[in-house]
Parts: sequence; C-alpha cells; structure tokens
Amino acid sequence: MTEIENEKSGFPRPLVSIIIATYNSEEHIQSCLHSITAQAEKNLEIVVIDGESTDRTLDVIRDLKMCNLTLVSEKDEGIYDALNKGVRLARGKYLYFMGSDDRLLDGFSQLTKELQSDNTVYYGNSAPLDKLLSGKFTKYRLAKYCMNHQSIIYPASVFEKYSYSLRYEVLADYALNIRVWGDNSFRKKHYPFTIAYYNMDGFSSRNRDLAFLEDRKSLIREHMGLLTYIRYLFKEFKSRRRPEILEI
Repeated sequence: MTEIENEKSGFPRPLVSIIIATYNSEEHIQSCLHSITAQAEKNLEIVVIDGESTDRTLDVIRDLKMCNLTLVSEKDEGIYDALNKGVRLARGKYLYFMGSDDRLLDGFSQLTKELQSDNTVYYGNSAPLDKLLSGKFTKYRLAKYCMNHQSIIYPASVFEKYSYSLRYEVLADYALNIRVWGDNSFRKKHYPFTIAYYNMDGFSSRNRDLAFLEDRKSLIREHMGLLTYIRYLFKEFKSRRRPEILEI
C-alpha cells in the first residue's frame, strides 16, 4: 500500500528538498531528522521514501509530527528507485540526498547561503574528511574517484534532465555525477564547508556494483570527452603496472 502524508501543495516553495530513502531504519532515522531540524536554515522540505519497513521506522517518523515532512511508504526496486520517487515529489529549488544513518552538520546551512543559480551544482565536504572525497572535483578527478553523494546540493534542473539509473544498485550516484560533471550546461562550485557526517559502514561500503564497473569506461568516454577518457586509461595502465587499483 502507498501512503502519502503531509502533502504541502499550498505552501511556498522550499529552498532545499532533503530526500531520504529508508527501510527498517528505526535505529537511525530520529537522529537523522533531528540533525535537519537543528539547522540554522529553516526553509527546508523533507521527503522520506520508505520501502515498507517492518520495524518501527514509520512510527518514529510519525511521532515526530514534522509539518515540513512528506512520507511515502511502498515497495520499491532499491535505494535509487526510492530517490527517483523522492525527486518526483520534491518541491525545492535545490535537492539534497542523504541516508537515514547520515547527519547534517552546521556547514550545510553555510552552503545553503551560497545557493543562487538554477544551473549550478554546489558542493562541500563530508566528515570524516578524506583526501579522496574532499575538495574540488574536476572531470578527470571524478573519473578516477567517486565523490561523496552527501556533499552535493543539486539544482532541481539537474533532475529535469537526468535521473538515477536503476541498472546500478550501488553506484548510480557516481554514474549520475559522471553525466552531470560532463555536462557543461551546469556549473560546479565547491565551498570548503563540511556539510554532513557520512556513515562509512553504509550500503555502498558493503556491496560491489558489477554493472557500474562494467560500464565505467563507456560512461567516462560518452559523457566526459575524449581527453578525460584518454587520461583515465593512462592512469589505469600505470596503476596496473605498479601495481595498484583505481579507487571507486
């Protein structure tokens, strides 16, 4: 059964819609939501897409009685299917995605003060800080390393053009970012704010995405251009000779 609660069609458009996919998240969801309500930025909408949890996740969310929260609970085809559903319900000028076991930090509200352009992707850093995940990402750097999804605030216009591919169960966000970073119609601006705490033991850390690994080179070639693709192949060649592996 599908349930949609707290529909807000008559309210002013929020600045940012925060989209959260949940399934049996009773242990984490309250702290996650509290980290959002504690933000200095208050013009936020929360969209929770639940995969028909069998624990107390829904009860915990309802008990908080948050007027800026929309809750949907229905079967889905995984995390990225849930996030795509959240995008369709979101009303914000900008969209942000987080897991139920992640937490917003004060830097999130700092970054929201910089949101001005409908065709600019804004991103900061996430904790724990990691040199592979922090700082500015060029096309080439993104081809080599997956940036942290929780460090990015997207303009809603990105999702008028793109969506998460359900072919990739673990790294659909990486595939999306390859497309977006290769799309010169969107500017990308980095700010040195640490905006979220990312759970390093989450779903993506425990699972490999074989479909993405199969498609990675073709995605880079198609969306990031020949120069980035050649540089990536050269890096891969050197890595195999050392030997090392390219980071995912």
